[in-house]
Amino acid sequence: MICFIFIQEFSGEIFVQQLRLNQIIELIRDNGFVSIDELVSRFRVTPQTIRRDLNKLAEQGKLVRYHGGASLESSTQNTDYHTRIGMSTKGKQRIGERLAELVPDGASLFINIGTTTQACARALLDKHGLQVVTNDIHVASILSASPDCKIIMAGGEVRNSDGGIVGEATVDLINQFQMDLAVIGISGIDADGTLLEYDYRESRVTRAIMDCAKQVLLCADHSKFGRKAMVKLGHLRQIDHLITDSTPDPHFLDLIQNTDIALHSD
Repeated sequence: MICFIFIQEFSGEIFVQQLRLNQIIELIRDNGFVSIDELVSRFRVTPQTIRRDLNKLAEQGKLVRYHGGASLESSTQNTDYHTRIGMSTKGKQRIGERLAELVPDGASLFINIGTTTQACARALLDKHGLQVVTNDIHVASILSASPDCKIIMAGGEVRNSDGGIVGEATVDLINQFQMDLAVIGISGIDADGTLLEYDYRESRVTRAIMDCAKQVLLCADHSKFGRKAMVKLGHLRQIDHLITDSTPDPHFLDLIQNTDIALHSD
C-alpha cells in the first residue's frame, strides 16, 4: 500500500512537471523570452525548480538557456519578422509611451530598424515638428501619417525579410547628419553589457547612428536582457537612456547603475 501511494504521488509530480514544461514552451513562443522571475511568479514554485525545468528543456533541444531566463532562438538567426511583431506588444507600447516623454517637439532624431522602434514611431505621432532620418521602411510609413514630421529615408539595400535598409550607402547617408537623438532597438544585451545584433551590416548602420547623435536612447523590452546574438554592436556605456518595459533583474540592474545610464522602466 505504501509503495502504491508513493508511485501515485511520483506519477502525479511527473504529470504536473510535464504540464508546466509545456506551458513554459507556450509562453516562450508567445513572448520570445521568459525570465526565471516571471516563471516563478506564474507557477508559484521555487527558482531552483524553474532552473531544473529550463535545463531539462534545454537538454531536449526545445529552448536556449540565457542568463536569467530562456528563449527559443539561436545566436545566429533572428526570429521571423512577422512573429516578432506579435511579441511583447504591450511592453513595446509602454516603451514607446516612455520614449515619447523624452522627445521634445521640434527634435531631430534617427530611428533604426525594429519592431520596438516601430512602436516608438507610433507613440511619436502626436509630436510636432520632428525631423527623422530612418533606415526602416515601416518607421517611415508610420510617421508619414503625421503632417508636420519631415522624414528622410536612408538609401541602401532593402531587406525583404523586414523592410530594413542596410549597406554602405546607408552608412554614408547617416554620416551626413548630426541629430539631437538616436532612438535604437537591439537584438540582445549580453551579461557583460555588450549590445548584440544578428546582421553585421545592420550593426554598422546603428553604430553610425549612435556616433552622429548627441544622445542615444536604447529601447529594449525585457526579452532582450541576456539574449544572445553573434555581432557586437557596442556597450551599455555608450547609451544615455535605457527605456524598457519592466525593471531588469538584479544582475543587469547593477550593471546599469554602475554606468551613467538613465533607466526608464516600471
